[in-house]
Amino acid sequence: MKREEAPSREEFPLFRPITTRWMDQDPYGHVNNVEYYSYFDTAVNQHLIEEAGLNPRSTDIVGMVVDTQCSFFHELTFPETVEVGIRVTKLGRSSIAYEIGIFRQGEEKPAALGHFVHVYVERATMTPIPIPAHVRAAVEPLVMA
Repeated sequence: MKREEAPSREEFPLFRPITTRWMDQDPYGHVNNVEYYSYFDTAVNQHLIEEAGLNPRSTDIVGMVVDTQCSFFHELTFPETVEVGIRVTKLGRSSIAYEIGIFRQGEEKPAALGHFVHVYVERATMTPIPIPAHVRAAVEPLVMA
């Protein structure tokens, strides 16, 4: 994920709101970098649970995170609601690459931009498998044009 300029809000087809928490802050008074990765995971998995019907505790098929990174542009603080923009940059046979923008509520440019890749595996063997049809259907509307 190398970009000259961060994408704008309108480049993301889906947003999920997340409220920062008191414990997200570090001693410097801003949201600690590790929390952004939690926001990525929360937003993507919330979408998959709601739209693909995935149950992380019982499904035989698991999306394992194999690659992630984040670029930071502006700090976030507590309390505020952030809007997590999600789009799919690659929809493969067994993997999905997401680009995730963390936006302050109503702002045009992200405070952070992340990259997140799921590889779908069979839980019992941890062997990669094709993305299930219901998962593919839930993320296809998020594919970048």
